[in-house]
Amino acid sequence: MSTVTLSVAKREDVTRRALAAFEGKKQGDRITFTSVELLWQTLTGKRWALLKAMTGQGAMSIREAARRVARDVKSVHRDVHVLLDAGILDRTEDGKIIFPYDAVHVDFTLTAAA
Repeated sequence: MSTVTLSVAKREDVTRRALAAFEGKKQGDRITFTSVELLWQTLTGKRWALLKAMTGQGAMSIREAARRVARDVKSVHRDVHVLLDAGILDRTEDGKIIFPYDAVHVDFTLTAAA
């Protein structure tokens, strides 16, 4: 099973993980956001539902994705492009969209305001 971790990290942490990866240390699949606010701005409730419907399902058309989440194609098309731009979804050679993971893990820590 392939799992992606959605996380919030500072640039220094991302750089540290990248350097470790260059040294051959496995880091796992990650999509990192610079803030919790950016994560939730990108992964709205409807986009999260779209990811949930696509997880482990292989490539599909935007129309099929819209059918699975019971939304209109135009709105799903807009959300798909946000997720493509963020590097969360991929596009196949034949133009379909894919979320190439079987599971999603979300990892961030909420701390008291300073």
